[in-house]
Amino acid sequence: MYKEMILTESMEDYLEMFYRIVSAQGYIRPVDLSNAIKVKPSSVTRMIQKLDEAGFIKYEKYRNIALTEKGMVYGRFLVWRDEKLKEFFRLSKENTRVEEQVEGIEHYITPATMRFIRSLIIYFRADPKRLQELEGLQSHTDYPDHEDLQYLRAWLFRHGQ
Repeated sequence: MYKEMILTESMEDYLEMFYRIVSAQGYIRPVDLSNAIKVKPSSVTRMIQKLDEAGFIKYEKYRNIALTEKGMVYGRFLVWRDEKLKEFFRLSKENTRVEEQVEGIEHYITPATMRFIRSLIIYFRADPKRLQELEGLQSHTDYPDHEDLQYLRAWLFRHGQ
């Protein structure tokens, strides 16, 4: 019935935004999506067609878009993943530009790794001393802290730093 399709980074971003908008206002129109992700309506139309073919949304021209059950499951996970990664990175006092970092890695983390990250968040939030212990270990590492490694960070280039 539906075309089997692996979600691309772009498809994940669209589906995440679909879910966010539908959760907030109960429905979504192509113009809502275009405005939210700041892309041309023609790009939105092409992606809507792909996600419809894959069974994540139900789309009829000139009508609102509906998330299917499959779309709801994946959309909910994508929003959860985004929120948990931001929460995880914000555990460190040294972390800056968390949103850009999350955007750079979120598409490459498996659901199993996300469960592990969620467990780490719970572990560190349960006892703040644990996080202090971890921060204390940072000075006992073999990582080259004083090296200039700025060129290894592709996200710096994409985000103009």
